[in-house]
Amino acid sequence: MSKKELTYKEALTELKEIVSQIENEEVDVDDLLHQVNRATTLIKFCKNKLHGTQKDIHGALEELNDLSIDSHLDEEDTSM
Repeated sequence: MSKKELTYKEALTELKEIVSQIENEEVDVDDLLHQVNRATTLIKFCKNKLHGTQKDIHGALEELNDLSIDSHLDEEDTSM
């Protein structure tokens, strides 16, 4: 059985739960390091996901802008 890929929403939800448990002192000392390490991993995942999404959106917008410029150039060529 394949492992399900973590989503941004799932990571953020888990991270909020860990922070809440730590803030409410629900994590015992023996598990604290594990929870902090997991939170660090989740933060890195969320940061990478946001950065990747930002790059993808920027690329898509540039592509749309290039298409718009190309269509304007084509219109100018046909009107001459």
